[in-house]
Amino acid sequence: MFSRNDRSVDLVQGYWRASDWGMTPSELSRFIHQHVDLGVDVCDHADIYGDYRCEALFGEALRYDASLRAKVRVVSKCDIKLTSNSYPNRKINHYDTSAEHIKTSVDNSLERLGVEQLDCLLLHRPDFLLDPFEVADCFEQLRSAGKVKRFGVSNFNVHQFDLLQSACASLPLETNQVECNVLRFGCLDDGSVDRLHGLKRRPMAWSPMAGGELFNPSDDTATRVVETLRELSIEYGASLAQLAVAWVAKHPAQFSIIAGTSNISRLKELQRGYELNLSREDWYRVWVASKGHGVP
Repeated sequence: MFSRNDRSVDLVQGYWRASDWGMTPSELSRFIHQHVDLGVDVCDHADIYGDYRCEALFGEALRYDASLRAKVRVVSKCDIKLTSNSYPNRKINHYDTSAEHIKTSVDNSLERLGVEQLDCLLLHRPDFLLDPFEVADCFEQLRSAGKVKRFGVSNFNVHQFDLLQSACASLPLETNQVECNVLRFGCLDDGSVDRLHGLKRRPMAWSPMAGGELFNPSDDTATRVVETLRELSIEYGASLAQLAVAWVAKHPAQFSIIAGTSNISRLKELQRGYELNLSREDWYRVWVASKGHGVP
């Protein structure tokens, strides 16, 4: 699914803000059709999004138009336990990668989404109490039961990824979903992207617009980067958002980039960012602006 040969996962449609969009099931089903028509058919979820409501909203849209299920690939995540009105007995936010919780989370996601199988399940955050052998056995059981097709992780460093992969000997971890944008790209320094690149598996990049800071810079670093992007926007005839996508997409690991917009015109704009070919020098112009110093 996230192999280097699958260019259909360049852009992924993220649904973490779906509860804020205010769409009816018919409106959301129309939006899904629109982004699928653009070739964006991978939909990124997590059990906790929208205080456990976003998956259910997506499921309502699939039930409104049953033809959509065969047209989308569904990714979801689990292991974060939030304090919530839905779980009043929880005292603090914490992580849980026990087999019991993973299985329960998958069953809940399948019910909310109204699907029989997840195309990919990711562990959302590294759990310090993770038992890789327990998780590997759980993954195998979920795959054998037909509930999950593939597995991966999110926000894992290279050592955490390697530990779990070593236990999942016959089950390759498909991807690692990490933050990567022109302001925050520690994943390029810590080895996590290098590991996936060497395994010929594509990383997923969340927050490609740096949480909106590209359009409302709040500190000196963001201001420097935005000024550089504005210079490049004139040279390339592209928007800041397109250049932000192009910068991440330039990396040879071939990032899949998660877009969180509910605006189809905006999604088309971001899609065109993959068509830009930044020169190496211009890529490093952005790197230098973000780091605040030249290369070593």
